[in-house]
Amino acid sequence: MRRTTSAVLLSILADTALSQSCPDYSSYAQQRHEPYSSGKYALSYQRPSPSCRTFNSSLIESTIANISAAIADPDLARLFENAYPNTLDTAIKWHGTAASNPAEELTFIITGDIDAMWLRDSTNQLQSYAPLLAASAASADSPLASLYRGAINLQGRYLLTAPFCNSFQAPPESGIAPAHNSAADSDRVVPGYDHSQVFECKYELDSLASFLELSASYWGATKDLDFFAGFHWISAVQAVLATAQAMTTPTYGDDGGVLRSPYTFIRDTTRATETLANDGLGSPVARGTGLVRSAFRPSDDSTIFQFLVPANMMFAGFLGKAAEIVAALEGKGKAPGGLSKEMKSFAGDIRAAITRHGVVSVAGADGGTETVYAYEVDGFGSANVMDDANIPSLLSAPLLGYLDRDDPLYRRTRERILGQNGNPYFMRGPAINAVGGPHVGPGMAWPMASIVRILTSDDDKEIADTLKDLVSTTDGLGLIHESINTFNPSRWTRQWFSWANGLFGQMIIDLHARKPEILKKSFQ
Repeated sequence: MRRTTSAVLLSILADTALSQSCPDYSSYAQQRHEPYSSGKYALSYQRPSPSCRTFNSSLIESTIANISAAIADPDLARLFENAYPNTLDTAIKWHGTAASNPAEELTFIITGDIDAMWLRDSTNQLQSYAPLLAASAASADSPLASLYRGAINLQGRYLLTAPFCNSFQAPPESGIAPAHNSAADSDRVVPGYDHSQVFECKYELDSLASFLELSASYWGATKDLDFFAGFHWISAVQAVLATAQAMTTPTYGDDGGVLRSPYTFIRDTTRATETLANDGLGSPVARGTGLVRSAFRPSDDSTIFQFLVPANMMFAGFLGKAAEIVAALEGKGKAPGGLSKEMKSFAGDIRAAITRHGVVSVAGADGGTETVYAYEVDGFGSANVMDDANIPSLLSAPLLGYLDRDDPLYRRTRERILGQNGNPYFMRGPAINAVGGPHVGPGMAWPMASIVRILTSDDDKEIADTLKDLVSTTDGLGLIHESINTFNPSRWTRQWFSWANGLFGQMIIDLHARKPEILKKSFQ
């Protein structure tokens, strides 16, 4: 098996050891630091000094230099310089090996200002660097590849520990004390969980899909089959499959009796989105749909109707891709026979179910009707026609391995999502126009949705206008916030949101490859 050598591991550990003099980035990210960019927004420099970064990579530094040189606008260049490396600079909280096996790498990645590891966030944080992993000549032996392997291994451990949970504590090997989540103190969750291992236990289908996505990303870049044959990856895949299959359980049985749900959740809260209706069961879902329930959205808000369409899209897309890894392992006699076929069949069934239940008719602009994807459905005919900024979203469907951006049904859905009368959570104003969501509330647009809008667009004007919104609304800090008030860009949430920063960098690299002329524009 290919593994990180002791010398490389010691180097990584040295890179991730922070100096006693390093500032707390939660505070650091709220302040402006020189040198400022030379554009009219005079954006702050927000990178920690090299000795204070949680991971150093010469490949990342050369990429930042090369891409920045191709960006004409000084504020856009500064925003890229700050945002793209943010996960590596600030969020690799610990990287080491398992106590039971020194060959098993582990990577604990925090979201930013929350000291816990989300399956979804950590996957997306590393996905920002996937092009570099693929481009590295010796990618499977590189320190960056080691981060990927460590995250996959730790996510696998989490899934085997508590497969219905979404956010986890640092592993005991790290020596990091468990973080306290006061919001979870009153949780009544079935099945229960250990607070010393789990930070929060909101069941989200996209969390399961994220493990498959990260695995598929590493496999696509390295074809490192030995890695997937080792440790607990197959067992984690089986746990993912069993959990998703369990969550196809409907509310009512053949005789009309209420079936026991594999998962329930109740929290004492003043926010409706923080708990589930019907004493933790959630809203009823029909039987025989073929869709998988999700109690919570990727925003960590509860679903209204539990068949969350974009989460099912994501799960189907990456379940199919992970099946390719399993098939390769089966060919070497290192995976149970028939597992890849089961995964592909399940993915196909979900796709068919989305087409059958997730497509709805809505009033069109011309007074007629048109078909679009619903955000959530229940299988009884009820549908929630909206979109949320968090990924997976309907807007992000082409990025989920589910469909092409030119798909006519997607194009109609996209137009409705971004229209002022088609999506109750499309936020408009003089500062920024973007999808938001109930997590922060009306009037707050999410830059993450603006980034996804660019990644799914071929329209130069749409891309340029959206880029201008992003460059002009960082409040001079030069980082991507969670949300921004559409009328006052000095009102925002989360100064340190690593995933959104990395996604911005990922988007700039994508533009550099497919629309380099846009990076030559001025956004002053």
